[in-house]
Amino acid sequence: MVAVQRPSSSLRRPAVGGPARASLRGLPLAIGGLVSVVGSTAVIATASAAWWPNLVLVAAMLLLGGIAWMITRRPAGPRAVLGILAFAAVCQVPGLTLAPITSTDAYRYVWDGRVQLSGTSPYSHVPLDDALARLRDPILFPGLSPADRSGVTGPPRIPHDPAALTALSADDPRTRINRPRVPTIYPPVAQAYFTAVAFLTPWSAGTFGLQLAAAALAVGVTALLATELRRRNRDPRWAVLWGWSPIVALEAGSAAHIDVLAAALLVAAVITAARRAPVITGLLLGAAASVKLLPLLLLPAFTAVRRHGLTTPLVAVGTFVASYVPYVLAVGTLVVGFLPGYLGQEGFSDGSSRSAILGLVLPPMARQLVTAVLAIALALLAIRLHGRQPIAVTCCWLYGAALLLTTPTYPWYGVPLIALAVLAGRAEWLAVPVASYLAYASFGHELRQGLIHLTAALTVITAISLRHRSGLRRGPVPRAGGSAAGMIPPS
Repeated sequence: MVAVQRPSSSLRRPAVGGPARASLRGLPLAIGGLVSVVGSTAVIATASAAWWPNLVLVAAMLLLGGIAWMITRRPAGPRAVLGILAFAAVCQVPGLTLAPITSTDAYRYVWDGRVQLSGTSPYSHVPLDDALARLRDPILFPGLSPADRSGVTGPPRIPHDPAALTALSADDPRTRINRPRVPTIYPPVAQAYFTAVAFLTPWSAGTFGLQLAAAALAVGVTALLATELRRRNRDPRWAVLWGWSPIVALEAGSAAHIDVLAAALLVAAVITAARRAPVITGLLLGAAASVKLLPLLLLPAFTAVRRHGLTTPLVAVGTFVASYVPYVLAVGTLVVGFLPGYLGQEGFSDGSSRSAILGLVLPPMARQLVTAVLAIALALLAIRLHGRQPIAVTCCWLYGAALLLTTPTYPWYGVPLIALAVLAGRAEWLAVPVASYLAYASFGHELRQGLIHLTAALTVITAISLRHRSGLRRGPVPRAGGSAAGMIPPS
Protein backbone atom coordinates (compact mmCIF):
# COMPACT_ATOMS: atom_id res chain seq x y z
CA MET A 1 0.00 0.00 0.00
CA VAL A 2 1.38 3.42 -0.95
CA ALA A 3 1.26 5.97 1.84
CA VAL A 4 -0.47 9.20 0.91
CA GLN A 5 1.24 12.27 2.30
CA ARG A 6 -1.03 14.93 3.76
CA PRO A 7 -0.77 18.31 2.06
CA SER A 8 1.12 20.97 3.93
CA SER A 9 -0.84 23.64 5.73
CA SER A 10 0.12 26.20 3.07
CA LEU A 11 -1.62 24.13 0.35
CA ARG A 12 -4.81 23.37 2.23
CA ARG A 13 -8.08 24.86 1.17
CA PRO A 14 -8.83 28.08 3.05
CA ALA A 15 -11.01 27.55 6.09
CA VAL A 16 -14.64 28.57 5.83
CA GLY A 17 -15.34 31.62 7.89
CA GLY A 18 -11.99 33.36 7.27
CA PRO A 19 -10.35 35.10 10.22
CA ALA A 20 -13.18 34.28 12.61
CA ARG A 21 -12.70 30.55 12.13
CA ALA A 22 -8.92 30.89 12.21
CA SER A 23 -9.16 32.62 15.57
CA LEU A 24 -10.96 29.59 16.97
CA ARG A 25 -7.81 27.52 16.44
CA GLY A 26 -6.36 29.16 19.53
CA LEU A 27 -9.39 28.23 21.65
CA PRO A 28 -8.18 24.73 22.69
CA LEU A 29 -4.83 26.25 23.61
CA ALA A 30 -6.46 28.93 25.73
CA ILE A 31 -8.84 26.47 27.40
CA GLY A 32 -6.02 24.01 28.00
CA GLY A 33 -3.81 26.67 29.54
CA LEU A 34 -6.59 27.89 31.82
CA VAL A 35 -7.35 24.35 33.02
CA SER A 36 -3.64 23.71 33.66
CA VAL A 37 -3.34 26.88 35.71
CA VAL A 38 -6.44 25.99 37.73
CA GLY A 39 -5.16 22.42 38.21
CA SER A 40 -1.74 23.59 39.39
CA THR A 41 -3.38 26.04 41.78
CA ALA A 42 -5.66 23.30 43.14
CA VAL A 43 -2.73 21.00 43.82
CA ILE A 44 -0.86 23.72 45.69
CA ALA A 45 -3.92 24.98 47.57
CA THR A 46 -4.90 21.51 48.83
CA ALA A 47 -1.41 20.46 49.88
CA SER A 48 -2.24 20.65 53.59
CA ALA A 49 -4.13 17.35 53.43
CA ALA A 50 -2.46 13.98 53.08
CA TRP A 51 -4.18 12.36 50.11
CA TRP A 52 -6.22 15.08 48.45
CA PRO A 53 -3.34 16.85 46.70
CA ASN A 54 -2.10 13.56 45.29
CA LEU A 55 -5.52 12.60 43.96
CA VAL A 56 -5.83 16.07 42.43
CA LEU A 57 -2.36 15.59 40.97
CA VAL A 58 -3.31 12.32 39.27
CA ALA A 59 -6.48 13.86 37.86
CA ALA A 60 -4.57 16.94 36.70
CA MET A 61 -1.92 14.85 34.92
CA LEU A 62 -4.58 12.77 33.15
CA LEU A 63 -6.35 15.95 32.15
CA LEU A 64 -3.08 17.44 30.95
CA GLY A 65 -2.53 14.44 28.68
CA GLY A 66 -5.98 14.98 27.19
CA ILE A 67 -5.28 18.67 26.73
CA ALA A 68 -2.00 17.94 24.95
CA TRP A 69 -3.75 15.52 22.62
CA MET A 70 -6.57 17.98 21.96
CA ILE A 71 -4.45 21.00 21.10
CA THR A 72 -2.12 19.01 18.84
CA ARG A 73 -5.01 17.74 16.71
CA ARG A 74 -5.19 21.16 15.06
CA PRO A 75 -2.47 22.85 12.99
CA ALA A 76 -0.09 24.93 15.07
CA GLY A 77 -0.45 28.65 14.55
CA PRO A 78 2.50 31.06 14.42
CA ARG A 79 1.93 32.10 18.03
CA ALA A 80 1.32 28.64 19.47
CA VAL A 81 4.71 28.37 21.17
CA LEU A 82 4.38 31.85 22.65
CA GLY A 83 1.03 30.83 24.10
CA ILE A 84 2.54 27.67 25.57
CA LEU A 85 5.36 29.64 27.18
CA ALA A 86 2.98 32.25 28.54
CA PHE A 87 0.77 29.64 30.22
CA ALA A 88 3.85 27.79 31.46
CA ALA A 89 4.88 30.99 33.24
CA VAL A 90 1.40 31.47 34.68
CA CYS A 91 1.41 27.87 35.97
CA GLN A 92 4.39 28.81 38.14
CA VAL A 93 2.69 31.82 39.74
CA PRO A 94 0.63 30.00 42.43
CA GLY A 95 3.73 28.35 43.86
CA LEU A 96 5.52 31.69 44.09
CA THR A 97 2.84 33.08 46.39
CA LEU A 98 3.49 30.54 49.16
CA ALA A 99 6.38 29.04 51.06
CA PRO A 100 7.65 25.66 49.75
CA ILE A 101 5.12 22.87 50.22
CA THR A 102 6.45 19.44 49.33
CA SER A 103 9.68 19.75 51.36
CA THR A 104 11.94 22.09 53.32
CA ASP A 105 14.94 21.55 51.05
CA ALA A 106 14.81 25.15 49.80
CA TYR A 107 15.73 26.43 53.27
CA ARG A 108 18.88 24.33 53.15
CA TYR A 109 19.61 25.74 49.69
CA VAL A 110 19.31 29.29 51.04
CA TRP A 111 21.59 28.44 53.94
CA ASP A 112 24.26 26.77 51.79
CA GLY A 113 24.41 29.80 49.50
CA ARG A 114 24.59 32.20 52.42
CA VAL A 115 27.35 30.20 54.09
CA GLN A 116 29.46 30.25 50.93
CA LEU A 117 29.01 33.98 50.49
CA SER A 118 30.38 34.38 54.03
CA GLY A 119 33.58 32.60 52.98
CA THR A 120 32.78 29.35 54.81
CA SER A 121 32.09 25.86 53.45
CA PRO A 122 28.72 24.14 53.99
CA TYR A 123 30.62 20.84 53.87
CA SER A 124 32.56 21.65 57.04
CA HIS A 125 29.89 23.44 59.10
CA VAL A 126 26.36 22.46 60.08
CA PRO A 127 23.45 24.95 60.22
CA LEU A 128 23.23 24.88 64.03
CA ASP A 129 26.95 25.52 64.43
CA ASP A 130 27.42 28.49 66.81
CA ALA A 131 30.39 29.59 64.71
CA LEU A 132 27.87 30.66 62.05
CA ALA A 133 25.41 32.32 64.46
CA ARG A 134 25.87 35.67 62.68
CA LEU A 135 24.19 34.19 59.58
CA ARG A 136 20.91 33.39 61.31
CA ASP A 137 17.71 35.26 60.54
CA PRO A 138 14.08 34.89 61.72
CA ILE A 139 12.99 33.13 58.52
CA LEU A 140 15.50 30.30 58.64
CA PHE A 141 15.84 30.26 62.44
CA PRO A 142 12.52 31.34 63.97
CA GLY A 143 13.54 29.96 67.37
CA LEU A 144 17.21 30.83 67.47
CA SER A 145 18.65 34.36 67.28
CA PRO A 146 22.28 35.24 66.49
CA ALA A 147 22.80 35.92 70.20
CA ASP A 148 21.51 32.49 71.28
CA ARG A 149 23.76 29.48 71.68
CA SER A 150 22.74 26.11 70.22
CA GLY A 151 25.57 24.18 71.83
CA VAL A 152 26.63 22.73 68.47
CA THR A 153 30.19 23.27 67.26
CA GLY A 154 32.24 21.75 64.47
CA PRO A 155 31.33 19.01 61.96
CA PRO A 156 29.89 15.86 63.54
CA ARG A 157 31.19 12.35 63.18
CA ILE A 158 28.70 10.38 61.08
CA PRO A 159 27.70 7.20 62.97
CA HIS A 160 26.97 3.85 61.34
CA ASP A 161 24.33 2.80 63.84
CA PRO A 162 20.87 3.42 62.28
CA ALA A 163 19.36 4.71 65.52
CA ALA A 164 22.23 7.15 66.12
CA LEU A 165 22.08 8.24 62.48
CA THR A 166 18.36 8.94 62.77
CA ALA A 167 18.87 10.95 65.96
CA LEU A 168 21.68 13.00 64.42
CA SER A 169 19.70 13.87 61.30
CA ALA A 170 16.48 14.72 63.13
CA ASP A 171 14.89 18.11 62.56
CA ASP A 172 15.05 20.86 65.17
CA PRO A 173 12.05 23.09 66.01
CA ARG A 174 14.32 26.14 66.25
CA THR A 175 15.06 26.12 62.51
CA ARG A 176 13.25 25.40 59.24
CA ILE A 177 16.40 23.85 57.77
CA ASN A 178 16.14 20.07 57.65
CA ARG A 179 18.86 17.93 59.22
CA PRO A 180 20.44 21.00 60.89
CA ARG A 181 23.03 18.97 62.83
CA VAL A 182 24.72 17.55 59.74
CA PRO A 183 26.58 19.18 56.80
CA THR A 184 25.17 19.47 53.30
CA ILE A 185 24.84 16.66 50.76
CA TYR A 186 24.56 18.81 47.62
CA PRO A 187 27.32 18.67 44.95
CA PRO A 188 29.44 21.64 43.76
CA VAL A 189 27.42 22.85 40.74
CA ALA A 190 24.33 22.91 42.94
CA GLN A 191 26.36 24.89 45.48
CA ALA A 192 27.41 27.38 42.80
CA TYR A 193 23.75 27.81 41.89
CA PHE A 194 22.76 28.37 45.52
CA THR A 195 25.52 30.96 45.90
CA ALA A 196 24.53 32.86 42.77
CA VAL A 197 20.89 33.04 43.84
CA ALA A 198 21.86 34.00 47.41
CA PHE A 199 23.99 36.84 46.06
CA LEU A 200 20.92 38.29 44.30
CA THR A 201 18.40 37.61 47.07
CA PRO A 202 18.04 39.67 50.27
CA TRP A 203 17.71 37.69 53.50
CA SER A 204 14.20 39.02 54.03
CA ALA A 205 13.03 37.28 50.83
CA GLY A 206 13.69 33.83 52.29
CA THR A 207 13.25 31.13 49.63
CA PHE A 208 11.58 33.41 47.09
CA GLY A 209 14.75 33.97 45.07
CA LEU A 210 15.24 30.24 44.64
CA GLN A 211 11.57 29.72 43.81
CA LEU A 212 11.71 32.43 41.17
CA ALA A 213 14.93 31.01 39.70
CA ALA A 214 13.42 27.51 39.53
CA ALA A 215 10.26 28.87 37.92
CA ALA A 216 12.35 30.67 35.29
CA LEU A 217 14.30 27.47 34.65
CA ALA A 218 11.05 25.53 34.19
CA VAL A 219 9.83 28.02 31.58
CA GLY A 220 13.25 27.95 29.92
CA VAL A 221 13.11 24.16 29.64
CA THR A 222 9.66 24.52 28.06
CA ALA A 223 11.15 26.79 25.41
CA LEU A 224 14.09 24.43 24.90
CA LEU A 225 11.78 21.43 24.45
CA ALA A 226 9.45 23.26 22.07
CA THR A 227 12.36 24.49 19.95
CA GLU A 228 13.95 21.05 19.75
CA LEU A 229 10.66 19.31 18.95
CA ARG A 230 10.09 21.72 16.08
CA ARG A 231 13.63 21.09 14.80
CA ARG A 232 12.85 17.36 14.78
CA ASN A 233 9.60 17.95 12.84
CA ARG A 234 7.57 17.29 15.98
CA ASP A 235 4.66 19.39 17.07
CA PRO A 236 6.24 21.83 19.58
CA ARG A 237 3.00 21.96 21.55
CA TRP A 238 3.82 18.59 23.12
CA ALA A 239 6.07 20.65 25.38
CA VAL A 240 2.95 21.38 27.44
CA LEU A 241 3.47 18.00 29.11
CA TRP A 242 6.41 19.64 30.87
CA GLY A 243 5.55 23.34 30.92
CA TRP A 244 1.99 22.94 32.18
CA SER A 245 2.64 19.95 34.42
CA PRO A 246 1.38 20.37 38.01
CA ILE A 247 4.41 18.34 39.13
CA VAL A 248 6.74 20.91 37.58
CA ALA A 249 4.67 23.69 39.16
CA LEU A 250 5.02 22.01 42.55
CA GLU A 251 8.73 21.35 42.37
CA ALA A 252 9.85 24.52 40.57
CA GLY A 253 7.93 27.65 41.57
CA SER A 254 6.76 26.14 44.83
CA ALA A 255 9.50 23.89 46.24
CA ALA A 256 12.43 25.31 44.19
CA HIS A 257 14.02 21.87 43.90
CA ILE A 258 17.35 21.71 42.09
CA ASP A 259 16.02 18.74 40.11
CA VAL A 260 14.67 21.38 37.70
CA LEU A 261 18.23 22.59 37.08
CA ALA A 262 19.34 18.99 36.57
CA ALA A 263 16.49 18.53 34.07
CA ALA A 264 17.58 21.62 32.13
CA LEU A 265 21.16 20.40 31.88
CA LEU A 266 20.07 16.88 30.89
CA VAL A 267 17.80 18.17 28.13
CA ALA A 268 20.64 20.33 26.82
CA ALA A 269 23.01 17.33 26.95
CA VAL A 270 20.62 15.12 24.97
CA ILE A 271 20.11 17.86 22.37
CA THR A 272 23.84 18.41 21.87
CA ALA A 273 24.42 14.66 21.72
CA ALA A 274 21.96 14.41 18.84
CA ARG A 275 23.92 17.14 17.08
CA ARG A 276 27.17 15.19 17.52
CA ALA A 277 28.96 17.51 19.94
CA PRO A 278 30.48 14.96 22.35
CA VAL A 279 32.65 17.36 24.37
CA ILE A 280 29.86 19.86 25.03
CA THR A 281 27.54 16.97 25.79
CA GLY A 282 30.02 15.63 28.34
CA LEU A 283 30.37 19.02 29.99
CA LEU A 284 26.60 19.36 30.31
CA LEU A 285 26.14 15.80 31.56
CA GLY A 286 28.93 16.20 34.12
CA ALA A 287 27.41 19.48 35.30
CA ALA A 288 24.01 17.78 35.67
CA ALA A 289 25.62 15.06 37.79
CA SER A 290 27.22 17.75 39.92
CA VAL A 291 23.76 19.14 40.59
CA LYS A 292 22.20 15.80 41.44
CA LEU A 293 24.03 12.47 41.34
CA LEU A 294 21.30 10.58 39.46
CA PRO A 295 22.39 11.77 35.96
CA LEU A 296 25.49 9.61 36.37
CA LEU A 297 23.19 6.66 35.73
CA LEU A 298 22.77 7.91 32.15
CA LEU A 299 26.43 7.52 31.23
CA PRO A 300 25.77 4.20 29.39
CA ALA A 301 23.34 5.98 27.05
CA PHE A 302 26.20 8.19 25.86
CA THR A 303 28.71 5.34 25.55
CA ALA A 304 29.57 3.47 22.37
CA VAL A 305 32.12 0.67 21.94
CA ARG A 306 33.87 2.25 18.97
CA ARG A 307 36.32 5.01 18.16
CA HIS A 308 35.57 8.22 20.06
CA GLY A 309 32.64 6.43 21.69
CA LEU A 310 34.01 7.18 25.16
CA THR A 311 34.52 10.90 24.67
CA THR A 312 31.26 12.02 26.24
CA PRO A 313 31.37 9.78 29.34
CA LEU A 314 35.04 10.61 29.97
CA VAL A 315 34.41 14.34 29.69
CA ALA A 316 31.33 13.98 31.90
CA VAL A 317 33.22 12.13 34.63
CA GLY A 318 36.12 14.57 34.34
CA THR A 319 33.75 17.52 34.70
CA PHE A 320 32.09 15.95 37.72
CA VAL A 321 35.43 15.25 39.44
CA ALA A 322 36.88 18.66 38.54
CA SER A 323 33.90 20.42 40.13
CA TYR A 324 34.92 18.95 43.50
CA VAL A 325 38.60 19.98 43.31
CA PRO A 326 38.22 23.50 44.79
CA TYR A 327 36.20 22.11 47.69
CA VAL A 328 38.67 19.30 48.31
CA LEU A 329 41.49 21.85 48.45
CA ALA A 330 39.46 23.90 50.93
CA VAL A 331 38.08 21.27 53.32
CA GLY A 332 39.72 17.96 52.37
CA THR A 333 37.72 14.80 53.09
CA LEU A 334 34.91 16.83 54.66
CA VAL A 335 33.76 17.47 51.08
CA VAL A 336 31.65 14.29 51.23
CA GLY A 337 29.41 16.08 53.74
CA PHE A 338 26.51 14.03 55.00
CA LEU A 339 26.26 12.01 51.78
CA PRO A 340 27.35 8.65 53.34
CA GLY A 341 24.88 9.12 56.17
CA TYR A 342 22.14 10.13 53.76
CA LEU A 343 22.68 7.05 51.60
CA GLY A 344 22.60 4.85 54.69
CA GLN A 345 19.51 6.52 56.10
CA GLU A 346 17.69 6.24 52.80
CA GLY A 347 18.32 2.52 52.64
CA PHE A 348 21.02 2.22 49.99
CA SER A 349 23.31 0.37 52.39
CA ASP A 350 20.91 -2.46 53.33
CA GLY A 351 18.09 -2.14 50.78
CA SER A 352 15.53 -1.77 53.55
CA SER A 353 13.69 1.23 52.14
CA ARG A 354 14.42 0.88 48.43
CA SER A 355 13.20 -1.29 45.55
CA ALA A 356 9.57 -1.20 46.61
CA ILE A 357 8.51 -3.33 43.64
CA LEU A 358 11.04 -6.08 44.34
CA GLY A 359 10.15 -5.74 48.01
CA LEU A 360 6.77 -7.27 47.23
CA VAL A 361 8.44 -10.65 46.70
CA LEU A 362 12.05 -10.45 47.92
CA PRO A 363 13.83 -9.87 51.26
CA PRO A 364 16.15 -6.82 51.55
CA MET A 365 19.48 -8.49 50.74
CA ALA A 366 18.10 -10.43 47.76
CA ARG A 367 16.44 -7.21 46.65
CA GLN A 368 19.79 -5.47 46.56
CA LEU A 369 21.39 -8.25 44.50
CA VAL A 370 18.60 -8.37 41.95
CA THR A 371 18.60 -4.57 41.67
CA ALA A 372 22.34 -4.57 40.98
CA VAL A 373 22.04 -7.31 38.34
CA LEU A 374 19.16 -5.56 36.59
CA ALA A 375 20.97 -2.23 36.68
CA ILE A 376 24.06 -3.73 35.05
CA ALA A 377 21.92 -5.46 32.42
CA LEU A 378 20.13 -2.20 31.58
CA ALA A 379 23.45 -0.35 31.34
CA LEU A 380 24.81 -2.95 28.92
CA LEU A 381 21.62 -2.79 26.89
CA ALA A 382 21.89 1.00 26.66
CA ILE A 383 25.48 0.70 25.38
CA ARG A 384 24.41 -1.93 22.83
CA LEU A 385 21.55 0.25 21.56
CA HIS A 386 23.78 3.30 21.09
CA GLY A 387 23.15 4.63 17.58
CA ARG A 388 20.24 2.24 16.98
CA GLN A 389 17.60 4.43 18.60
CA PRO A 390 17.44 8.13 19.49
CA ILE A 391 19.57 8.91 22.51
CA ALA A 392 16.59 10.70 24.06
CA VAL A 393 14.68 7.42 24.07
CA THR A 394 17.57 5.54 25.68
CA CYS A 395 17.97 8.21 28.36
CA CYS A 396 14.25 8.18 29.04
CA TRP A 397 13.88 4.45 29.69
CA LEU A 398 17.23 4.22 31.46
CA TYR A 399 16.33 7.01 33.89
CA GLY A 400 12.78 5.74 34.32
CA ALA A 401 13.92 2.17 34.90
CA ALA A 402 16.39 3.39 37.53
CA LEU A 403 13.55 5.08 39.39
CA LEU A 404 11.39 1.96 39.19
CA LEU A 405 14.24 -0.22 40.44
CA THR A 406 15.21 1.99 43.36
CA THR A 407 11.85 3.71 44.00
CA PRO A 408 13.28 6.81 45.74
CA THR A 409 11.42 8.09 48.78
CA TYR A 410 11.22 11.59 47.38
CA PRO A 411 9.01 12.11 44.30
CA TRP A 412 10.83 15.19 42.95
CA TYR A 413 13.64 12.86 41.84
CA GLY A 414 11.37 12.10 38.87
CA VAL A 415 11.21 15.69 37.58
CA PRO A 416 13.99 15.18 34.96
CA LEU A 417 12.12 12.12 33.69
CA ILE A 418 9.21 14.34 32.66
CA ALA A 419 11.47 16.40 30.41
CA LEU A 420 13.14 13.30 28.98
CA ALA A 421 9.75 11.69 28.28
CA VAL A 422 8.63 14.76 26.32
CA LEU A 423 11.87 14.91 24.35
CA ALA A 424 11.76 11.17 23.62
CA GLY A 425 8.07 11.05 22.80
CA ARG A 426 7.45 8.41 25.48
CA ALA A 427 4.56 9.85 27.45
CA GLU A 428 3.90 6.55 29.26
CA TRP A 429 6.91 7.24 31.50
CA LEU A 430 5.00 10.12 33.09
CA ALA A 431 3.23 7.43 35.12
CA VAL A 432 6.42 6.95 37.15
CA PRO A 433 6.69 10.43 38.72
CA VAL A 434 2.93 10.48 39.30
CA ALA A 435 3.16 7.15 41.13
CA SER A 436 6.01 8.54 43.22
CA TYR A 437 3.69 11.15 44.70
CA LEU A 438 1.08 8.56 45.62
CA ALA A 439 3.82 6.46 47.22
CA TYR A 440 5.12 9.54 49.05
CA ALA A 441 1.67 9.95 50.61
CA SER A 442 1.84 6.25 51.61
CA PHE A 443 5.16 6.58 53.43
CA GLY A 444 5.49 3.78 55.98
CA HIS A 445 3.12 1.46 54.10
CA GLU A 446 5.58 -0.67 52.13
CA LEU A 447 2.97 -2.95 50.54
CA ARG A 448 0.94 -0.01 49.28
CA GLN A 449 4.05 1.74 47.99
CA GLY A 450 5.14 -1.37 46.14
CA LEU A 451 1.74 -1.82 44.50
CA ILE A 452 1.66 1.82 43.42
CA HIS A 453 5.07 1.61 41.76
CA LEU A 454 4.13 -1.76 40.23
CA THR A 455 1.08 -0.17 38.64
CA ALA A 456 3.31 2.48 37.06
CA ALA A 457 5.69 -0.21 35.80
CA LEU A 458 2.84 -2.19 34.25
CA THR A 459 1.55 0.97 32.59
CA VAL A 460 4.94 1.54 30.98
CA ILE A 461 5.33 -2.09 29.93
CA THR A 462 1.85 -2.14 28.39
CA ALA A 463 2.51 1.02 26.39
CA ILE A 464 5.86 -0.29 25.15
CA SER A 465 4.24 -3.58 24.10
CA LEU A 466 1.48 -1.80 22.21
CA ARG A 467 3.98 0.47 20.48
CA HIS A 468 6.10 -2.53 19.48
CA ARG A 469 3.10 -4.37 18.04
CA SER A 470 2.04 -1.23 16.18
CA GLY A 471 5.57 -0.87 14.78
CA LEU A 472 5.56 -4.46 13.55
CA ARG A 473 2.34 -3.84 11.66
CA ARG A 474 3.68 -0.64 10.09
CA GLY A 475 6.98 -2.12 9.01
CA PRO A 476 10.50 -0.67 9.41
CA VAL A 477 10.86 2.61 11.31
CA PRO A 478 13.40 5.37 10.59
CA ARG A 479 16.89 5.03 11.99
CA ALA A 480 18.01 7.07 14.98
CA GLY A 481 18.89 10.03 12.81
CA GLY A 482 15.39 10.21 11.31
CA SER A 483 13.31 13.26 12.02
CA ALA A 484 10.48 11.35 13.63
CA ALA A 485 12.41 8.51 15.26
CA GLY A 486 11.22 7.74 18.74
CA MET A 487 8.82 10.66 18.90
CA ILE A 488 5.11 11.03 19.52
CA PRO A 489 3.45 11.07 16.08
CA PRO A 490 3.05 14.63 14.80
CA SER A 491 -0.40 16.02 14.30
